[in-house]
Amino acid sequence: MSWCPTCRKPVNPGDNFCAYCRSPLQAATPAPPSTAPTSWPQQTGYAAPPPSAPAQQGYPQPVPQPGYPQQGWPPQGYPQAGGYAQTPQPPPSGNVMHELAQAQQQLAYVRQQLGLAQQAVGLQQHLEQLQRQAAASNGEVGALQQKIATLRAELASVEDALDLQSFGFYQPHYGFKSSEEYAARLDQIRTHQKNMVKKDEATHCATEWRVAGSLAEGKKLVAESAKLMLRAFNGECDAAIATVRYDNITKLEQRIKKSYDEINKLGEAKQISITKPFFDLKLSELRLVHEHRELLQREKEEQKRIKEQMREEEKAQKEIEKAQKDAETDEQRRRDALEKARAELEDKQKALTDAAALNNEKAAAQHEKLAGLVAKLENELKDALDRKAKAIARAQLTKSGHVYVLSNIGSFGETVYKIGMTRRLDPQERVDELGDASVPFTFDVHAMIYTENAPELENALHREFDERRVNRVNNRKEFFRVSLDEIRHAVGKHHGIVTFVTSPEAEEYRKTRAMEESSPATARTA
Repeated sequence: MSWCPTCRKPVNPGDNFCAYCRSPLQAATPAPPSTAPTSWPQQTGYAAPPPSAPAQQGYPQPVPQPGYPQQGWPPQGYPQAGGYAQTPQPPPSGNVMHELAQAQQQLAYVRQQLGLAQQAVGLQQHLEQLQRQAAASNGEVGALQQKIATLRAELASVEDALDLQSFGFYQPHYGFKSSEEYAARLDQIRTHQKNMVKKDEATHCATEWRVAGSLAEGKKLVAESAKLMLRAFNGECDAAIATVRYDNITKLEQRIKKSYDEINKLGEAKQISITKPFFDLKLSELRLVHEHRELLQREKEEQKRIKEQMREEEKAQKEIEKAQKDAETDEQRRRDALEKARAELEDKQKALTDAAALNNEKAAAQHEKLAGLVAKLENELKDALDRKAKAIARAQLTKSGHVYVLSNIGSFGETVYKIGMTRRLDPQERVDELGDASVPFTFDVHAMIYTENAPELENALHREFDERRVNRVNNRKEFFRVSLDEIRHAVGKHHGIVTFVTSPEAEEYRKTRAMEESSPATARTA
């Protein structure tokens, strides 16, 4: 085996260039003895032993290249202090240049691969860092998802409660029958709250604090912090209670609970918290105030209904009294006229007692005319007595009146009807009042039913269609989403057969629609 004279690496016989350093192999040196080092520093030239190294120790001696002068070999200055001398290389040939270009391309490729490898290592490290961050983020994401699921469940329950409240479905927690009961219970709860504050039961501290070694100062610190927390919590609760309405009770409950949690978090550093019983009392106060106000509103509406009914009864009573008085006046007037006519008729009869007078045709005609007038006045007096009797009967029958069935298709549509009652002698007056400026079109009458107990028939019809009310909250609004056939069937069930007007006239509404359809501008706007 031979060695490369430049890098001292082993080469195969017949190689023209070293596989390691790509140096030409015109003269390969034989392998060094077994005592020589197996590797040498890679220099661009021949390797040489240190200056003090004897040749007999196995160091290879410089070998001259072919074509160089043998005289003066090795070159002057060899060996040099501090390293091995480098021998000048022979001029490169064409093959050498080709090999050198290939070597440079290989070197560039190796450098490129080395750069890619370093980049890949950097990317791998970055990927590992991202994976660690992703693992940490996955834990946070899991916790956040769980929290989001909890919040969504709470939001769904709150939204359901709000939807029910928007339709008037609030589930009372107490359900007292009178406002006095609510007021008494509110006084009890507020007194209980004051007692808890006085006895230091509204807040709790889990640690016995000392300030500068003083237990008294620690208690003072705890008392001041608890006072601040209670003031903040009571302020939030008072603001919520002051604004509670039918449509925000659930939202305000959540607001008080949130304030309770947040204020207790602020006290965690000192281990001070507002107690759960005190929190429950505040919720109870909120609910009591809400239900109390709702009951007061219902009582107010009931009082308004009663007052309206009283005004209607008073108006009907005045009409009945006036009709009775008018009937009595008319009766007296007709009675006086009848007596006068009868007296004149008697005088005429006395004047015609002799036969001659009886043959007088003119006197006979006057007598007949007076007799007819008396008969007419007797009939009118009878009618006046009938009207008087009816007026007296209406005055005695305080529940008699008319139950009406009305529609207003221009204002409410074709399937909405108003069912009410009036005790007025002329029920059309009540219908005209209902069609005043509060609605765009007048009402049409489908039925006007007289009965001796109008409130009973009205209540029966209202109970029949209670689930079909347009306004499910205020029962004073007597509008129902039903068909006319259903109303007619219910009237027949509770009263008897009654004639109904099936097609409403709706004159103003139909004329308005005709004008809109004939006007292109209005039609485009609509």
